[in-house]
Amino acid sequence: MSGRVEQIRATLTRNFAPLQLTVEDQSHLHAGHAGARDGRGHFSVSIVAAEFAGLSPLARHRRIYAALGQMMQTDIHALAIDARAPDETH
Repeated sequence: MSGRVEQIRATLTRNFAPLQLTVEDQSHLHAGHAGARDGRGHFSVSIVAAEFAGLSPLARHRRIYAALGQMMQTDIHALAIDARAPDETH
């Protein structure tokens, strides 16, 4: 697993105490993509956390972006997010 995946996982775990969390590096799927040339990666996050209850998808995404902070500028080019509250997992 890449260092960036571990850093994303640790940051989201620290900020949201998720019940479920999957972080995938999908950069290999975007090789040659213009946005990947700067060395930043493409990642996918699936997270279930109580903090997301009652929030809109946009608000959930904003909280994740805020938690990842500087990584969004230095390490992450694209981030696919599936953020759910515990009662939304079936």
